[in-house]
Amino acid sequence: METKPEYPDGDRATLFEEGLEFQDFVADLLMRELGFPLTSYCSKKYQWNHGENRQGVEIKLDNRCAGPTATTNISFEVAEKRDKNVERWTQSGILRPDNTWLYVQGNYHRVFVFGKEILRLMYLKTYQTKVREVRPTLKAFLMPITEAERIALKIFDLSNGGEQ
Repeated sequence: METKPEYPDGDRATLFEEGLEFQDFVADLLMRELGFPLTSYCSKKYQWNHGENRQGVEIKLDNRCAGPTATTNISFEVAEKRDKNVERWTQSGILRPDNTWLYVQGNYHRVFVFGKEILRLMYLKTYQTKVREVRPTLKAFLMPITEAERIALKIFDLSNGGEQ
């Protein structure tokens, strides 16, 4: 049996499982609200060679973009490494070269759906110089929620039980 990846430099041991649960939540949301089914790849081989799923949808949990712990920003990942002792960063998130064309990010209060290309253009035009090391294993930039709302293709506002 294959073991789940560990994030030794994460702030909690449950990060990976939390992300998987959110992916399942979003898969159900997209099917229920849009009739859009997702077929997730489970093997490392397919995830590395193709992407997270057959449909080209990347899903990221961002606990602080909405809800009781909300900030005024949404954080977009651009590079990662498995362990802080690894020297080289790997492109990830919106910069990962895979089949992703839709980028879904949010939490159980609010879910944003973006076109990956618009996020990459925004990064190149405005945010490339604002990337910071969020964790010893993660680099990201912050975009104001107001700008994210402007460029999102769709926003599901789940705190009010409705959709924007």
